[in-house]
Amino acid sequence: MLRASINLIKDLKKQKRENDFLLFLDNFKIIKDAIAGGLKPKYIFVDDENNSDFGNIDCPIYKVEKHIIEQLADSKTPQGVVCIAEYTPHIVESPKTNFLVLDRLQDPGNVGTLIRTACAAGFKYVYLIDSVKPTNSKLIRSTVGTIFNTNVISMTSGEFERCAKEWKLNLLVADMDGENIFTFKTESQIGLVVGNEGQGVSDNLISICSHKVKIPMQSGVESLNAAVSGAIIMYQIAKNNFS
Repeated sequence: MLRASINLIKDLKKQKRENDFLLFLDNFKIIKDAIAGGLKPKYIFVDDENNSDFGNIDCPIYKVEKHIIEQLADSKTPQGVVCIAEYTPHIVESPKTNFLVLDRLQDPGNVGTLIRTACAAGFKYVYLIDSVKPTNSKLIRSTVGTIFNTNVISMTSGEFERCAKEWKLNLLVADMDGENIFTFKTESQIGLVVGNEGQGVSDNLISICSHKVKIPMQSGVESLNAAVSGAIIMYQIAKNNFS
């Protein structure tokens, strides 16, 4: 087991502050899922030699003291491990499956939950439109590793609108005047647009959506959490894939 130099630790602490594309993963399951999804670690630090089995990987594994793990980790309660890896943004490409479009969502917990649900429902492409960065540590924890099995693409609203028209995307948005989601049917590939937690979907995006649906609710309830409503709609669209 290798020993980490003081200079290496200092350099990584500096990069943690300055490099937005350097990931510091501190959960064993997420690390193993990330590696299985193709992520290539640069370094792995553990505070116990018995926790150094990460399969066949080509990166150094260092044994360090617990306080080093705590200094490098993003969470308050790391599991005795930190994996450092460079996040490579996905290339901008048209979706090959049903897909999710998140318009200006800023809550990393909501976004992470939506990415996790999208992956589970077979929506393999997620477009983050002027939303929280996919490298946000809370977002990654909320996906429980599924972000590494999903094509997450960050774009501006203008870029996405141009691509949507060029790719002739079939888009769906939740709207109280829309069709009941439980009677809505489509046989073509479709993308669900989920809007900002407070402001909803922008007018520009609504204007290029071909379908509107609503989730029926009892009186007195105006709306649902973005992650909850997104999950209901995605699973309703994908329900025939699970029969």
